[in-house]
Amino acid sequence: MNRSREVPVEALSLTEEQREFAAAIREFGRRECGTREQRDALTDHGAEQHHAGVYQKLADLGYLGVSIPEEYGGSGGGLTEQVILFEELWRALVPVHGAGTSHTVAGIYKRFASEEQKTSALGSICAGNVWSISISEPGAGSDAAAVSCRADKVEGGWRVNGQKTWCSDAQFATAILVVVRTSRGTRPHDGLTLLEVPTDTEGLRISPISTMGGSEVNDLYFTDVFVPESALVGVEGGGWKHVMAGLNGERLVCAAQGLGMAQRAFDDLLAYVTQRQQFGAPIGSFQALRHRIADLAIEIEAARALTYATVHHIENAIGTPEDWVRATSMSKVKVTETAKKVALEGVQMMGGYGYSSEFDMERHLRMSIAPTIYAGTNEIQRDIISSTFGLRPSTR
Repeated sequence: MNRSREVPVEALSLTEEQREFAAAIREFGRRECGTREQRDALTDHGAEQHHAGVYQKLADLGYLGVSIPEEYGGSGGGLTEQVILFEELWRALVPVHGAGTSHTVAGIYKRFASEEQKTSALGSICAGNVWSISISEPGAGSDAAAVSCRADKVEGGWRVNGQKTWCSDAQFATAILVVVRTSRGTRPHDGLTLLEVPTDTEGLRISPISTMGGSEVNDLYFTDVFVPESALVGVEGGGWKHVMAGLNGERLVCAAQGLGMAQRAFDDLLAYVTQRQQFGAPIGSFQALRHRIADLAIEIEAARALTYATVHHIENAIGTPEDWVRATSMSKVKVTETAKKVALEGVQMMGGYGYSSEFDMERHLRMSIAPTIYAGTNEIQRDIISSTFGLRPSTR
């Protein structure tokens, strides 16, 4: 019997409505992909991370607009509801990879887009369309100031040329919010601008990158791609500030997904050690495993408490913006490292079965690695955290 808890946030101060929302998402996951056979059919045996049909069902139920204002088609919830959504979806292994990038884009549009753009983009996301965001380039990963993909002002709009890489979900997105260079200033991040580029725009080529996680990321090639003046999101040259302002939300999405990953790996491990017999007893009765499982449970609870405390502080304006930057970075690091640890321990404790594709644990391990890299590597997050304490690299 699986004794893992049904409500992953039961020790936290959630409203009854929020608890019901978590339960509804959990039931959706059980119904749509509760068996290995269902998941294999939806994901081509794990090769694909997004299923358009399942995603549309979430949209039809109103779940994709949970943190989008009602005037744009959403349900007007906050960060808590958003974190609940992603924790439960990722715990249930629901193949809707595009939800994360779409919510990151939505966060930027809510802050900086025009009313017309909000109506169009946010309404599109609520309706079930995937939106992506592209920052990285072959020469600009963690050093995002090195962006060189250029957009030149032309009559009626912009002409974009260059390459982007590691763009999540572009292969099935409706549009991509692209960070381009429109000028150069005295500071490295000056002159970066956000442009909305529909994926069917002439001159844009999307090329998938093969990864251990399957179909997730892409190279983007821009050859004289024209977008109109209305494609500008926010202020010309203010793209870096716009992206940075949205990163708290992105890090919390990543943390929520990591919570779901960690809890699911723990659930599967607990079920296995309860059932697997060796030397005439369940292997979960052996002290070596019992104590390791207890340690994993402690780590998950600590990660969850940090994440939801961070959400509570941001939603209730407790502390300063610098405090929130520190806390979201801490949450992202703690949760994603915990998810990876739980999956790795799961493989070890399950032995050969953990390594076998017959069970989900090896997939949990593969999928837990990427979140430590994307949304700003955990090394970059540690730089951010230390800088909030006034610690910066020596210039000597």
